[in-house]
Amino acid sequence: MAGSRLSMRKTKEILRQKWAQGRSHREVARSLGVSMGAISGALQRAAAAELDWPAVASLTESELEARLYSTPTTVRGRVLPDCAWLHTERQRKGVTLALLHVEYREQHPDGYGYTQFCEHYRRWCKKHRVTMRQLHRAGEKMFVDYAGKRPSIVDRMTGERTPVELFVAVLGASSYTFAEVTQTQRSHDFIASHTRAVEFFGGVAEVTVPDQLKSGVTRACRYEPGLQRTYEDWAQHYGTTVIPARPRKPRDKAKAEAAVLVVERWIVARLRNETLYSVGQMNVRIRELLVELNDRLMRAYGQSRRERFELLDRPALRPLCRDRFLYTEWKSARVNIDYHVQLGTHFYSVPYALVRERVEIRATVLTVEVFHRGQRVGTHVRKDDPGFSTTAAHMPKAHRKHLEWTPSRLIHWGSTIGPQTRTLVAAILEERRHPEQGYRSCLGILRLAKQYGHDRLESACKRAVAVHARSYRHVHSILKHGLDQVELEIEEPNPAKRPGHRNVRGANYYH
Repeated sequence: MAGSRLSMRKTKEILRQKWAQGRSHREVARSLGVSMGAISGALQRAAAAELDWPAVASLTESELEARLYSTPTTVRGRVLPDCAWLHTERQRKGVTLALLHVEYREQHPDGYGYTQFCEHYRRWCKKHRVTMRQLHRAGEKMFVDYAGKRPSIVDRMTGERTPVELFVAVLGASSYTFAEVTQTQRSHDFIASHTRAVEFFGGVAEVTVPDQLKSGVTRACRYEPGLQRTYEDWAQHYGTTVIPARPRKPRDKAKAEAAVLVVERWIVARLRNETLYSVGQMNVRIRELLVELNDRLMRAYGQSRRERFELLDRPALRPLCRDRFLYTEWKSARVNIDYHVQLGTHFYSVPYALVRERVEIRATVLTVEVFHRGQRVGTHVRKDDPGFSTTAAHMPKAHRKHLEWTPSRLIHWGSTIGPQTRTLVAAILEERRHPEQGYRSCLGILRLAKQYGHDRLESACKRAVAVHARSYRHVHSILKHGLDQVELEIEEPNPAKRPGHRNVRGANYYH
């Protein structure tokens, strides 16, 4: 088994005693309590890195470690594997340690065997961040989360500070990071942030890993969490799979936790002394800082997030859809007895056969769709005002025929019988508070023509108009008793004429 790596403090001291003081291996070993082989190994690595003592003295321990261990060097005649490069290659699909060992031995026939090769790699992983133990394949996962530390925007008029939500998305293989702020964590903001994240990355990962927050998960569960319906639609639209992290298991989304921490340190902390007045203005500033963050060199890899993104994730991401996801809201409802369902203050029709059935309503900004057992049964233009949107095809036959009648149509039908019939129909419709209240009376009067003929109905309507009768019952009674065939006598009112009666004394009585 290969020996453990010396600390950079001891390595630096070995180089100082050897190069600056010219001491022997034995003297250095006795002074520092290290083996002779460790001293030789440190000198070989430093020589391979083309370092001398003045150069070493100017380096920090981290910089010295990067110079000594970032490239393969020979130890006791064998070339050490470049573990950072191995870790990057392992994130490509189908690449295994066995394959990488074969390629390593092709370049270095006298190199380490498979067991020691793997041991060097495992020791390198153990020494670096814990999150690196979790291997993420290129293009496999996108982790999302909200930051605990929230930035604030300022009201221009009052100076009041309002906290906003900070959304962070990160790709597993490259740690390429996206961040933005929104007003809330509600579903519409949550889904919109996902959409902008995949557009920022220019592609979609195979799996999306969120926390089990209510905006995306309706039923929190360790084994079978229930996804919010709109979130499912978003995943289907972009061809990804949502696998929420288990409750109280932060290592399931360790990448997101680390990305949130980095964003808080390198973006939120830098905004603390800046005054921003809107979410849009803050997001513009965050985009500028994201460029710097993704271009920063990561010491563990010797590469930036952007370089690793271009190398690993970008080629492996699935392409974006041509159409941007349109946010939808889902609601479950039962069909009312009037074959309408309610959304907000407006009612929308469905086929009358679905009365009392349970349906699902899918609403966008412009449209409302109704589904029954997965089949779309109704589509309407969305309206937010109180009222009804009714499709004629959804109505029973009797209701549909009733809907076809209008005041102008009834009056026109009456005029085909005669002017008196037209006058009576118009009077009935005008006297009702709502024209539809007179539809039945008018239809009943007009249909009397089939039984009594047009001429008799016209005469009956003339009598009804004269005596101010305004109903089907009156006209039917006139025809039934034959009054339409009796000449109508209407006396003109005479104010001078008084009825004769023995109790009426007359004007002469008072003379």
